[in-house]
Amino acid sequence: MPVIVVGADTPLGRAALDALLPREGEVRAFVSSPDEAARLRDRGVKVALGDVSDGSHVGGAALNAYCAVLIGEAATDARERSFAADPTGVLDAWAEGLNDAQVSRVIVVWDDPPATGMARFAAETVVVGVAGRRADSIGADVVGLEEVAELP
Repeated sequence: MPVIVVGADTPLGRAALDALLPREGEVRAFVSSPDEAARLRDRGVKVALGDVSDGSHVGGAALNAYCAVLIGEAATDARERSFAADPTGVLDAWAEGLNDAQVSRVIVVWDDPPATGMARFAAETVVVGVAGRRADSIGADVVGLEEVAELP
């Protein structure tokens, strides 16, 4: 089933992609970096390039995807975001876009995502914490959660 990683141009986003690519199914990436977009396309990943705070763009890239993996760092790092002023606004935009795209499952890779934003997802949703963990372990968790029949 198709999966999209939003924030695939972060270290944890790369780890999630690396873990997802060997499995069956389409893997997509949403990134802000043109250089990272080119590198991912060379690896066979379908890439959308844009502002991670633009919910309509994220939703368009996620259309017909079963699962979205949201990397919290993309909502909190130093990249330019024109459509949201803070992490809560980014998460709200992601929820709106993914709800519009009718994504069924959302995996949020973030230690403490804003609760108000988390409540807006229509899909089944789970949070994967990152504190003190290795990126490859987080990537393995993402694959396991993407593949299970029902989230815990």
